[in-house]
Amino acid sequence: MSNINQPSNFPIIDQPSSAKCVQVCQNRTCKKQGALKVFAAFMALPIPDVTVTASSCLGQCGNGPMVLILPDMVWYSGVRPDEVSLLIEEHLLGGQRVEQMLYYRFHPRK
Repeated sequence: MSNINQPSNFPIIDQPSSAKCVQVCQNRTCKKQGALKVFAAFMALPIPDVTVTASSCLGQCGNGPMVLILPDMVWYSGVRPDEVSLLIEEHLLGGQRVEQMLYYRFHPRK
């Protein structure tokens, strides 16, 4: 019988809880809807402890450009390049979701 309290052989990754990842879909439909410019807008405004990545399809075709913020699991749809600074200020720096930009399928309005 093995001891459940044995330490794991896997290394513990010490990642600050404030670290976030922004995924900007760069697949076909989102690209046609302007996702490249949205990604460029995020890259032009670097934020400490935030990684911005160009992702493959996020599976929500036709509602893009799609932006997913992890680990929060907050989805934004139809994001325009001129709205990126608002997302950065309110969500990434201020900790508040931008209600009017939330993706309705995962964040229904109340």
